[in-house]
Amino acid sequence: MQIDLARDVNIFAVLIWHFHSQARVYRDVVAQISDDATFKSGVTTIFNSDFHNELGLGTGKDMSYIETYQGKLIDAKGVKGRYVRLYSNGNTANKLNHYIEVEVWGKPVV
Repeated sequence: MQIDLARDVNIFAVLIWHFHSQARVYRDVVAQISDDATFKSGVTTIFNSDFHNELGLGTGKDMSYIETYQGKLIDAKGVKGRYVRLYSNGNTANKLNHYIEVEVWGKPVV
């Protein structure tokens, strides 16, 4: 999933929700920010739980988590970018990714 913020933004947080009415862990969740729509350059990874590099985006060091109604809050630390891209690789119940909602919190670059 990719979100275009329409301009450069200092991003402080990304909040994501997957399906959460049953306890599930979504596999290989990766969140990246870039100023390039193709994500070929200027990419910053702000979350990566892909321990085996299944997605080919690098080995992750973040812990997997059980999805809840509170979602997953990712600290983006003010990274500058225009595009937010989210990856996942199914869940513990099936192969679907079920993005329900995504919020990106930041301030436009002046």
